[in-house]
Amino acid sequence: MREIVFDTETTGLDPQSGDRLVEIGCIEMVNRVATGSVFHAYFNPERSMPAEAEAVHGLSSAFLADKPRFAERAVELLEFLSDAPLVAHNAGFDFGFLNTELAMCALPPVDRARMVDTVAIARRKHPGAKLSLDALCSRYGIDRSHRVRHGALLDAELLAQLYVELLGGRQIGLELAAEVEVKVAAATLSVTPTVPRGLRPPRPHLASADELARHAAFVEAIKEAIWLR
Repeated sequence: MREIVFDTETTGLDPQSGDRLVEIGCIEMVNRVATGSVFHAYFNPERSMPAEAEAVHGLSSAFLADKPRFAERAVELLEFLSDAPLVAHNAGFDFGFLNTELAMCALPPVDRARMVDTVAIARRKHPGAKLSLDALCSRYGIDRSHRVRHGALLDAELLAQLYVELLGGRQIGLELAAEVEVKVAAATLSVTPTVPRGLRPPRPHLASADELARHAAFVEAIKEAIWLR
């Protein structure tokens, strides 16, 4: 099954108030394994970058000034996403910005039925625990030492690892067990059936006359037998 794990960086928290998408990073996974295929882009938001947002991701207005506008790469992005489920951490936030940008390009929104929210998965699995990407990476031993600031592609790479862990890991032991079962079944099917043997005649079990006479003499010789009391 093909899935896309993605993350975004923005100028703020609310696309309805004029905040814009400035970076998106997407990781392709097939059967929960990263394929190496990615989509990564920076966008000129056509507005200034608030200082508090720049402090989070480090993307300045000067850096983004020569980057393409979202509309210039929107079709390429949609082709990469195709119809795959889209995995994000606090996915409603990322979907909100993505669909707002698509609407500004007169393109149809991405159906929220495709949304897979790892925060919701983590909340069910670890009720009451901290659910930030950093906290969950620490819980599952995912190395994030190279993460100095937020970055869409880097965070998507971390999230792809976390997503697999939240769903139970690679389940290597179970895969090996299944492989062994298949081999055993194949070996069993290849065994040549045994040929039934012919029936042997029944053995005689009655005592002979000589055996009966010796037994009677033995019993007669027993002194003070309890059955004679």
